[in-house]
Amino acid sequence: MTHTTARTLALALTLLTAVASAGSKQGPKDEQLLANRNAVRYEVAVPDSGVKAGAARVHVRASLNTVRKAVADLGNYAAFISKFKKSKVLARSKKHVDVYLEVPILKGTAKVWAVVRVTPAKKVGDSEVIVGKMLQGNVERLEATWRLRSLGEHSTILDLELLIVPKIPVPNSLVTGEVAYAADKAVTGLRNRAEALSSG
Repeated sequence: MTHTTARTLALALTLLTAVASAGSKQGPKDEQLLANRNAVRYEVAVPDSGVKAGAARVHVRASLNTVRKAVADLGNYAAFISKFKKSKVLARSKKHVDVYLEVPILKGTAKVWAVVRVTPAKKVGDSEVIVGKMLQGNVERLEATWRLRSLGEHSTILDLELLIVPKIPVPNSLVTGEVAYAADKAVTGLRNRAEALSSG
């Protein structure tokens, strides 16, 4: 192998590594979460959206089954997630659940409401993924993705990636920050709910 060929291969490998890193999801490591009870916020780029999803990840001291049960309790979100003002199941079938959700944003000066269709958990790699997409609402786009990953019998990592694209002109960074805060409150409330179910 010539020196030039070796340099070309090395450059190609560097570029491939950079592309792979750029495409990977941002977020905290498991070690950070296990050492800290707080949720950690981060951002996720979303295809076909100039607005990033606001996200949060937390460690839950409960089994994946128990965490899934808490996540699926959509009609009671307002009871145990402080950021959700209203939550009501409108329709339920084996294929999906339609739920009305209302969340105040921009320090309470505005509210987001939407009817969201949530599909059952699906296995994706080492995680279970639950997806909700807006059917109607007062925003351009709303999507929620919950990710549940078991670390053991009584240990689960829970993520919520929440994308909200408002109709009104608001700086993208401000929207993502507000949504990440809402995701933080959501995963924290779900953690508390799941741990209460686990202990009770």
